[in-house]
Amino acid sequence: MTCSCLDRRDLGLLLLRAGTGGVLAAHGAQKLFGWFGGHGLEGTGAFFESIGYAPGKRNALVAGLAEAGGGALLALGLATPAAGSAAAGAMAGAAAVHAPSGFFSQGGGYEYPAFLGLASAALAVTGPGRYSVDHAVGHSLNRAWMVPAALAGTAVGVLVTLAARNKNVRESASPEE
Repeated sequence: MTCSCLDRRDLGLLLLRAGTGGVLAAHGAQKLFGWFGGHGLEGTGAFFESIGYAPGKRNALVAGLAEAGGGALLALGLATPAAGSAAAGAMAGAAAVHAPSGFFSQGGGYEYPAFLGLASAALAVTGPGRYSVDHAVGHSLNRAWMVPAALAGTAVGVLVTLAARNKNVRESASPEE
């Protein structure tokens, strides 16, 4: 006889959400507030500007909100499609910066942001499980139609942002006349 009160799949989703969301929330707090050894909006904005995300401060704010907000919402299991999509989008932007250094993170590659982004996207698709705020409120912010809408909206935003960044990088690399 098994107990239906504890579903290991739901427990696994809780652990994945809490871990992934917590890491993303902390990472975003570095950008937004300078917590955990981060540089805050001013420092992160200057860095973003230097790597082609112009204007730097606005892009740092958007990335920080997507990471901190998306991460916190993922950890709670609230608005899971939007939260996972936002976090995945932020990680796509980070992966683009690290891509020239290859895959593995010890060489500066995109391994870590790719993993966080894939885990976030998987949670957006899979849903938060029973041990979540979404479940407690009847999944009003976690409807099936929200998954493709959130992922498509994020994909458009990422493509536009990366196109602008790539243009800025190309322009800064070309010799000035």
